[in-house]
Amino acid sequence: MNPTHRFFATAPLGLELLLAQELRDLGIPEVAEAKAGVAFGGDLETAYRVCLWTRLANRVLLPIAQFPADSPEALYAGAARIEWADHMDAEATFAVDFAANRSQITHTLFGAQRVKDAVVDYFRARSGTRPSVDLAEPEIRINLYLDRDLATASIDLSGDSLHKRGYRLDGGKAPLKENLAAAILLRAGWPKFAAAGGQFIDPMCGSGTLPIEAALMAANVAPGLRRSWFGFLGWRGHRAGLWQTLRDEAQAQAQAGLEHLPPIVGYDIDRTAVHTALANVERAGLRGRVHIERKAMAEARPRLAHGLVVANPPYGERLGEEETLVPLYTGLGATLREHFQGWQAAVFTGNPELAFKLGIRARRFYALYNGALECKLFNFEIAPERFFTPREGGPPSEAQRQHSALFRQTRAIDVHSGGAAMVANRLRKNLKNLGRWAKQEGISCYRLYDADLPEYAVAVDLYQGEQLWAQVQEYEAPATVDPAKAEHRCLEALAAIQAVLELPPAQIFLKTRRRQKGTAQYEKQAESGRFFVVEEGGCQFWVNFEDYLDTGLFLDHRPVRLMIQREAQGKSFLNLFAYTGTATVHAIRGGASATTTVDLSRTYLDWAGRNLELNGMRGHQHELIQADCLEWLAEAVRGSWRYDLVFLDPPTFSSSKRMRDTLDVQRDHVGLIRQCVALLAPGGKLLFSTNHRRFKLDTEALADLRIEDISRRTLPKDFERDARIHRCWAISR
Repeated sequence: MNPTHRFFATAPLGLELLLAQELRDLGIPEVAEAKAGVAFGGDLETAYRVCLWTRLANRVLLPIAQFPADSPEALYAGAARIEWADHMDAEATFAVDFAANRSQITHTLFGAQRVKDAVVDYFRARSGTRPSVDLAEPEIRINLYLDRDLATASIDLSGDSLHKRGYRLDGGKAPLKENLAAAILLRAGWPKFAAAGGQFIDPMCGSGTLPIEAALMAANVAPGLRRSWFGFLGWRGHRAGLWQTLRDEAQAQAQAGLEHLPPIVGYDIDRTAVHTALANVERAGLRGRVHIERKAMAEARPRLAHGLVVANPPYGERLGEEETLVPLYTGLGATLREHFQGWQAAVFTGNPELAFKLGIRARRFYALYNGALECKLFNFEIAPERFFTPREGGPPSEAQRQHSALFRQTRAIDVHSGGAAMVANRLRKNLKNLGRWAKQEGISCYRLYDADLPEYAVAVDLYQGEQLWAQVQEYEAPATVDPAKAEHRCLEALAAIQAVLELPPAQIFLKTRRRQKGTAQYEKQAESGRFFVVEEGGCQFWVNFEDYLDTGLFLDHRPVRLMIQREAQGKSFLNLFAYTGTATVHAIRGGASATTTVDLSRTYLDWAGRNLELNGMRGHQHELIQADCLEWLAEAVRGSWRYDLVFLDPPTFSSSKRMRDTLDVQRDHVGLIRQCVALLAPGGKLLFSTNHRRFKLDTEALADLRIEDISRRTLPKDFERDARIHRCWAISR
């Protein structure tokens, strides 16, 4: 019976989940994701198979010992106790890779030296001979990982990083590592296209890594088949016969797969890059099967009706390069829109702002790391309904420059450590719980995070429309908090939001929420004029993330709006201080026979009208009135207006220049409520709501009315952290 071992496959950050699935697809049941890798169990054949077939891992490690090492002496002593003769000969060459995390020993070269000394001294004491160090091509590579002063010693079965397939000698100016290229192809869905016979095109192929990896993947060629060396070949536990059997099986599968390869093409305008790519194709055994041609990106054309375009354009890491690359991205977008409709595309970039210049709305986005740099992979359906016109010419606005500068700073934040990791963990937890609840309830817009960690005082609201948007509100820090520290915490939160939600900066909107007085919360903040459509309870609404402090849809009032929809059948409805008319839309959706919507702001009343139009709600029975609500109420009470259902949601305080009097909801609520009750038809109901945190209803002054506090019933799950977000009462005669 073959002995079972525990192995660890290392991988670049961001590939852990993909690698875990790859190992499961190889038939390995015991798989557990970890940071920068995946642990798995099995016999030696399992490890050999991973070394041969993984497209994503860097190394496969066989742990052989674990011991505490909180000092150089403890590290040496622990390494010296390992029976190295079970793993290597005294005359073998070896090298030591050393890494430490949260430990007393931090110097990697010093740590490697102490382990090397222990190995050499072990053999010298045992046989009088010693192994030699060869850092370039050792027969045995030892890996020592020190985490919180606990050392794990492993034999590196891969020897050299597994991303080195053996076909690439010259990587060009900025090559993708082969396992990153494979991850891009997997996230882009290339295996599905290949199985259906779809064409693959890389219009900027460079040294040809993406087309070559696409061919190896489509033909089911084992990535390690052309490697001449693995670390286990010099290991004393190696089983040569088993390894040869696995290689023979892989060779047979490769020959069969290459006979049914779909069309795979790479273009590049650079003559040297094309020459390099052709040489790499030759070494990969793909001559005549992968087509490489010198051609401008704009001249790329499909041969088939369906397929996948994958591009890795430059993205300008240095200041000032971004503007020079805009024509490249706009040109790529134009080529895709004009010639590749019906196809899908994937664009990998370290600059999401440039991806916006493609003029195609992404359907999915993934975060991947190119070395230490966090990059984004955007997946696109190339269809007219996904097209839009990117902002043209002229310098960006001050707000746009600030937005870009802010998110450039987040690139330096490590989301796997410190405060950013804490925020990311909380976001993942909330996303799991609230995301499940929202899906079950059919809710597409909800609050994900609300200063759950007090030092990271932001609110994160998700809005799902044709894509996902995040509205981030930074609560103004008190004067006791160092402004620099508050700014850094905001950057950490933004970095975590990007990483967890997998959103590009273009879909994240940041506002700073200060204490507002009067109508300040309604005043314009910017001039973008950009509106997006979201859905709630069968209704659609226009929202704006940039121009005003609020978006046009108060998420905490969702249960109240749905209550109005449920109760509105056949009733006349009055919406006072109506804002963007969302409650009116719900009332009409619920079957209201007539509605009156009153607000002082022409801007918001027009917005309400657009919301009604969006839902196909027209007719003289649905009236929009621009008026001071206080004056309108006084006149309505004297007239003949009567309503079955009234929604009263006044601001806490208002002193608009167009109002004759000021409004203070605490001072004036009794009079407001009595006027609204006077407008109720027999059996009618008033829903009174306020966001005033210290509000106290004057029940004595309203003792003759039937009043039911429904605040708890109207508090949505996503706002349960703050029970004072609003108060609500149902009032009738």
